[in-house]
Amino acid sequence: MKNLVCIVAGEPNSINSELIAKIWKRRKNFKNLNIFVIGNYLLIKKQLKLIKIKLNINKISKIKEKNFKKQLLIYDVPLKFTNPFKVSYQAKSKYILKCFKIAVEFAKKKKVSGFINCPINKRETFGNNFTGITEFLAKKEGVIGKEAMIIYNKNLSVCPVTTHIKIKKISNQISKKLIANKLITINAFFSKKLRYKPKIGLLGLNPHNDELRKNSEEKKIIIPVIKKLKKRKISIHGPLSGDTAFMNLKKDKFDVLVGMYHDQVLSPFKALYKFDAINITLGLPYIRISPDHGTGRNIIKKNVADPKSLLEAIKFFKNINART
Repeated sequence: MKNLVCIVAGEPNSINSELIAKIWKRRKNFKNLNIFVIGNYLLIKKQLKLIKIKLNINKISKIKEKNFKKQLLIYDVPLKFTNPFKVSYQAKSKYILKCFKIAVEFAKKKKVSGFINCPINKRETFGNNFTGITEFLAKKEGVIGKEAMIIYNKNLSVCPVTTHIKIKKISNQISKKLIANKLITINAFFSKKLRYKPKIGLLGLNPHNDELRKNSEEKKIIIPVIKKLKKRKISIHGPLSGDTAFMNLKKDKFDVLVGMYHDQVLSPFKALYKFDAINITLGLPYIRISPDHGTGRNIIKKNVADPKSLLEAIKFFKNINART
């Protein structure tokens, strides 16, 4: 359904139920979009009671045409727990993966226009199998190496070519093919979903691009990719020096800055926009978004969590649907 989006409840030991409740109370912000939650009904009910948030929720087991505005509907997924904020590792890992499986199935069958997943503890959920949800879903859909994780803000987005890997491994991981695939995926997403061709800035790997020496990654890998993609009419510029790439954003008017590694672009981006951003996985056969923050374990039950990023994720779906 075009105007229906599901929210995966995510990590049980978190602020997620609080965030979901807070965005539901602000549903006038997305009045043309319907949402429901995939999670455990009893867990969410007990968590909301403990943090003293009153919310009209109801349990469902099927997706069918109905008024989603009257109450927040929970597509119930089994979960064994005693303490609603201290669910065991074994129970929650199985539960989270089941929630993702259901969301992916709904999205691929076009029952929903996509899904938003609330934060999870990646290590406790995936163990050593995956470094993040982006990699997990890309492997599931057979698009490893072609997916792109962008942190999106309407003024600027960023994307790391490599994601959650050690700094010492970055140089050996980047390649012409990998960088080109990421840039092609980004360009296709903006062109098809947002209806405009993005201006992309590509950062080098080394300080000052290693002065473009013959044996630098910039000279051997990055510049040849830029030349190749310019021939394909992709608006790609660089290599940009990492220490100045974020200084002249108003003048350069880049839509996306792509870096070689995670913190190269995410650290300055978060300094600029904090939580006014969302995480989107590009290259999947459906749209998957998550808030750009963690599980908030240090503020569980304090009722101080900021729902801004989750609200922005919902608004993004609203804007995408308005364009199609």
